[in-house]
Amino acid sequence: MAKQPKRITAWTGDRDAAHTVEAAIALVKANAKAKFDESIEISVNLGVDPRHADQQVRGVVNLPSGTGRDVRVAVFAKDAKAAEATAAGAEHVGAEDLYEKIAGGFMDFDRVIASPDMMALVGRLGKVLGPRGLMPNPKVGTVTPNVGQAVKDAKGGAVEFRVEKAGIVHAGIGKASFTDEALVINVKALIEALNRSKPSGAKGIYIKRIGLSSTMGPGFKVDTASVG
Repeated sequence: MAKQPKRITAWTGDRDAAHTVEAAIALVKANAKAKFDESIEISVNLGVDPRHADQQVRGVVNLPSGTGRDVRVAVFAKDAKAAEATAAGAEHVGAEDLYEKIAGGFMDFDRVIASPDMMALVGRLGKVLGPRGLMPNPKVGTVTPNVGQAVKDAKGGAVEFRVEKAGIVHAGIGKASFTDEALVINVKALIEALNRSKPSGAKGIYIKRIGLSSTMGPGFKVDTASVG
């Protein structure tokens, strides 16, 4: 049997029991011992079948404590809207010129926002942006006439979520350097957003299981009742 790395044998905490969200976060942080500031991630198993149109779960939530990430934003806009996006802090702003860059392989951004009049152009990048989850969508506020506010939201803690084929939502909810309280607030904000996004076709238990982990650490189960 292969010998486990020291970092794994050094893990502490009961990984089989369901903990309160506060206890789970404390355990995740205690095991986040990498030399960098590890991301804290949540996995939520939902009682939905995403193969059915009436059981899709998708939305956006503004995490009150932020994400701890430096989000790079690309905006498709012209004239006054372009100036608005630049003033709000967007790294890349343009129209046909930005289209040509992305079509040529440029991907140095984490979020794409577009004003509605740009979607005919952006739609031609569907095969490039779609598989990466970057295609602007009005349902998550990335297609909007208010591009300046959308840029501020993206940089201030807005997180998109979307259920995967197995019925699981994955999202980052902060960094190991955050306080326990800040992470608890973010977890509860995400769960509230998922509850608001509960599809009409969902039957039975909606939020079935919740897990928390850090980039390099173990995962811990969360008692769903502890998040409300």
